[in-house]
Amino acid sequence: MAKPEYLIIREVYDQSGDEEFEAELDHALEVESNTIVIEPLQLGLETARWISLGNFLHKTAVLCGLSTLAVSTRTDKLYIIIPLGCTSFVCAGVYLISWQPDPCCKYQVESDPTMMDRLPLHKLSSTSPIVLVRKDDTRRKILHNSLALMSFAICCWKVYSLYS
Repeated sequence: MAKPEYLIIREVYDQSGDEEFEAELDHALEVESNTIVIEPLQLGLETARWISLGNFLHKTAVLCGLSTLAVSTRTDKLYIIIPLGCTSFVCAGVYLISWQPDPCCKYQVESDPTMMDRLPLHKLSSTSPIVLVRKDDTRRKILHNSLALMSFAICCWKVYSLYS
């Protein structure tokens, strides 16, 4: 079965309520639609916040990992290296446990107006839908996991070298 180009989660209220919107979102994530348009504002905002939090963990792991690598070549001050390396390692670990199994981590919130022009926005009843676009995150995961492991290894090596 081919992946649908886009799926729209419509804001239609009947006796079912918000649980139906969440079930529709889960279904859209499971079928791996290229684009998901979320009309219900509350569900869209919650999903966007969840994606933003995952992005924050990823960026923190990468930046702290790169900082650990850069600082460790210049100095042996453990009070700088250890917090950076451990922060990178913990953020990558939390991302691995909490976000990586979630199919929502494969999507990013789209704000590009040219992308919006290609969607059938005339079919929507909402004036401000949240649009999610599926992205390949393989390189992203390899990057932050590699940097986190390297920075943690540097921390361990620096501590070992100090006390041996």
